Amino acid sequence: MEQCPICFSELEVRECAPCDDCGWNVPTEIEHLNEGQHTYTTYEIYQGLRLTLCNFCAVDFGSYKSEYFGFKNDKRIDFGDFNFVGQIDHPEIVKDKYCPQCSARLKFLKFVAELR
Repeated sequence: MEQCPICFSELEVRECAPCDDCGWNVPTEIEHLNEGQHTYTTYEIYQGLRLTLCNFCAVDFGSYKSEYFGFKNDKRIDFGDFNFVGQIDHPEIVKDKYCPQCSARLKFLKFVAELR
């Protein structure tokens, strides 16, 4: 995939921390990974869609506005809705595509596109 599934901007390849939500934020999140500041867990978030999130993003996920995910009637997805899939025991830097316009990793953008 060469274009963002949300805004269709050209994607860049970058090294990321394991969190599908904030892992694009280099160098901050890579530093947090190297310092062991976060734990990383894979969850089934909504109707079979999965994300790997750091402990901060998992708890903060409910702060996304319902409209961002395409929901109506103020539906929110928060930590209480997550189903645990597995803990990442040895988190590592990964390469992913990133949208500079949306400020998000491709994996997260695909999740948003699926929800919408």
